[in-house]
Amino acid sequence: MEVHQPQKKLINSVESCVDEALCGLVRASGGQSLLKGHRVVVRSDLQSLRGKVALLSGGGSGHEPAHGGYIGAGMLSAAVAGAVFASPPPASILAAILCMHNAGASGVLLVVKNYTGDRLNFGLAAEQARNQGVAVDMVIVADDCAFDLPSKAGRRGLCGTVFIHKLAGALAEEGCSLEHIVSRVREALKGIGTLGVSLSPCSVPGCLPSFQLPPGDMELGLGIHGEPGIKRSKVASADQVVETMVDHMTNPDSQSHLPLKAGDSVVLCVNNLGALSCLEMAVVTRAAIGCLESRGVLVARAMSGSFMTSLEMAGVSLSLMRADGELLRLFDADTSAPAWPNLSSACVSGRGYITEPPVMQTRPQDDTQVEGPLSALMRRALEKVCSALLEKQEELNSLDRASGDGDCGTTHAQAARAAQVWLQGHVVPGCPGRLLSVLSGLVEEKMGGSSGALYSLFLTAAAGHVTQGQSDAAAWARAVHAGTQAMRRYGGADPGDRTMLDALCPAAEELMKLATAPPGGQKAVLRSAVQKASSGAEATRHMTARAGRASYIAADRVTLPDPGAVAVTAILRAVLETLEEEK
Repeated sequence: MEVHQPQKKLINSVESCVDEALCGLVRASGGQSLLKGHRVVVRSDLQSLRGKVALLSGGGSGHEPAHGGYIGAGMLSAAVAGAVFASPPPASILAAILCMHNAGASGVLLVVKNYTGDRLNFGLAAEQARNQGVAVDMVIVADDCAFDLPSKAGRRGLCGTVFIHKLAGALAEEGCSLEHIVSRVREALKGIGTLGVSLSPCSVPGCLPSFQLPPGDMELGLGIHGEPGIKRSKVASADQVVETMVDHMTNPDSQSHLPLKAGDSVVLCVNNLGALSCLEMAVVTRAAIGCLESRGVLVARAMSGSFMTSLEMAGVSLSLMRADGELLRLFDADTSAPAWPNLSSACVSGRGYITEPPVMQTRPQDDTQVEGPLSALMRRALEKVCSALLEKQEELNSLDRASGDGDCGTTHAQAARAAQVWLQGHVVPGCPGRLLSVLSGLVEEKMGGSSGALYSLFLTAAAGHVTQGQSDAAAWARAVHAGTQAMRRYGGADPGDRTMLDALCPAAEELMKLATAPPGGQKAVLRSAVQKASSGAEATRHMTARAGRASYIAADRVTLPDPGAVAVTAILRAVLETLEEEK
């Protein structure tokens, strides 16, 4: 029989996790403090409430950053937390109300999600507060669009609650009366709807998952306490899922639909239910904006992130609020609440969001080239280099399989073929630096990966040292040295790290002797440089890799020479052979 274990949580204990989470929230925020003896977070500047309406919300824990993250000027004055997914006790709710009343608040508005436990406990505390002379009122948020025929309990309160926190908070900050705020937010509630979808259940600390969802399935219309939804289906693309959600939310045949027509202006909230990656959230946000715009709906504002979660549920909810200019003014008003995003006040729809790139110079490999005295020799050298790399493709791949991903020969062959194709349709420029620039562009585009970047760096840095008027042996030595140093500077490797530099660096150092070698001794220096490269490549057999992909492989498993160093040796040997064939 299969035995299920509770999900692992990064907590200290099931019993202490809520209190420790509240403590962590408050310790990290200078604008909040804990009400001693209660799971209540309040503004630390309670004196600023004097003469204004205070806002109190709350509910079960597990929905963070709701509700404590929305405490601050322009949003909530306090929040009451229950145990995970459990309504807070009336005594703590009453303590929070009285705390704000004693601070001089002109009234207290309770913003409550439509769950029976929350309605009962907040309602009881409200009645008790009224008996003590407190002006208190309650707004119920019921924004769930899941059920076509809601039960007597009504629509659930979901992430649309955060919209009410913001609107009511802005009105309270402006000094509006309790009655006026209640009237305005109840009107706004008629234009708010939310629907969620999830790819996984969630689990209360110490408990098994709230429901089982087979791999590859998704649940539409689920609640924020892990309650199953209204429809289960196979996971579709983000675009299709969003389309399904918006269709359901706005379906006029459903009693809980959000009336929405072309020309309406909305605020969109894409809410991470807990475990979606930021990448997925951005994909869904793009899909949601595009879906609404395709229906003629103007997206005035869009917020995307974690606003009302369900522990570690891998899902997302979409909340929409029809918004006129006045609601947008309240939505845009400043707040110091730490969980409220830093949003732009620019309209999302209709805003140009593509910036044209600067006009780039043509690629060197596309330029028209002019031949010179060295063109024929450089063509033969390049052809021999390409042939050598193609011949060594399988050898390099085999060496790479022992220490990397097995594609070193393939990537070098790609560069070689790209150079061959270029040679077929172009003349080789007489300026060596121009040829090196062409090769740099080719390997950057066709070779790819870190090898392409390294060779392109080498060739780019070397190109400036060999011009049509300065291309003697000493200039080529300086070019190779400059290219090698660029590889070391940007690649972060050094000789001894078991990379191509173990062949290239000793060769480059030997080539610097060309500056002082007599005309008859230059080929001897070249032969010595190739030998140094070969010895350096062979020595990598006994080195511990400290850079590149091979550095992640156990040292005792890497006993063959580094393929990059072998490739460098082959390139240098091909150049030497070309020069030795010259009369």
